[in-house]
Amino acid sequence: MSGVPTSFHLGPLVFHIYGLGLAIGAYVCYLYARRRLTRTDFDVTPFAKFAFALIVAGLVGARAANIATNWGYYSGHPSRWIAVWQGGLASFGGIALALCIGLFLQRRWWPGSSLARFTDALVPALVAGWALGRVLGPQFMVNGGGHLTHQWFGIHYHGQVGSRVPVPLIQGAEDALLWLGLVGLERRALIRVAGVLTGIAMFVWGIVRALDERLLLGQESHSGSLGVQIAGVVLAIAGLVLIVRQTRTARSTPRQTGDRHARVTPQS
Repeated sequence: MSGVPTSFHLGPLVFHIYGLGLAIGAYVCYLYARRRLTRTDFDVTPFAKFAFALIVAGLVGARAANIATNWGYYSGHPSRWIAVWQGGLASFGGIALALCIGLFLQRRWWPGSSLARFTDALVPALVAGWALGRVLGPQFMVNGGGHLTHQWFGIHYHGQVGSRVPVPLIQGAEDALLWLGLVGLERRALIRVAGVLTGIAMFVWGIVRALDERLLLGQESHSGSLGVQIAGVVLAIAGLVLIVRQTRTARSTPRQTGDRHARVTPQS
C-alpha cells in the first residue's frame, strides 16, 4: 500500500493537502462560531478580526513550541522552521498563545460581556473545527502516523516506515464525539451555569490528548512528547477548577437571566 498523499499538482502549481485541510477546518470553525455567537446575542461585528488574530497566534505559537521541543531537528536548518507543510505544529503551543491573545481581545472588543458565556459559545465550534482539521490536515502531512502497527487499521504515511496507527483519524473521531457530547448537554439544558461547558471541554480534551500522546504517538523528541502530556494534564486540571469555581459562584449569586452587556458597541 502506498503512503497517504501529501500534495497534488494543478498545472504548474503544487498544493499541500495539509495546509488546505487546516484552512478548511479553520473556515468551517469560523462560520460555526459566528453563528453560535449571534445566537447567544453577542455582537459579531469584530469577530472576523478576532478570528484572524487567533489563527495567526495559534499558528505562530504551535510552530514555535514545536521548534523549541525539537531543537535537535531544527538547529542549523533555518529552512525547516517555515516548512509547515511537512507538519510540526505543537497543539498546546498554539492554544497557549491564542488563549492569551483571545482573552485580551475579548475584553477589548466585548467589554462588560460575560467571558464564561463567550467561551461557552466558542468552545463547541473550536472542538468541531479541530475534529475536521485533524482529519483533513495531519492525516496528509509527512510523518503523520503514530506507532508501528500490524493491525488491519494501519496506514502507510510518507516519511515513515511500515504501517502506522492512524492517529489523525482517531483524534478526529475523538473530537467529533466530544463535540456531540457538548452539543447534547447544551441542547438538553443539562448545564445551566455559564463556563461549565467550557470546563468540561477542557477536562475531556486535555486528558484524551495526553493519553493519545502517550499511547499512540511515536515522537522523535522525548521532551516534546512529555511536554504535551504535561500540558494535557494541566489543561484538564484547569477545566476542573473552572467547573468548581463557576458552580460555587452560581450557588452563592442570585440567578440572573440573560447578559444585558452582551451586545455592546465594539471598541477599537
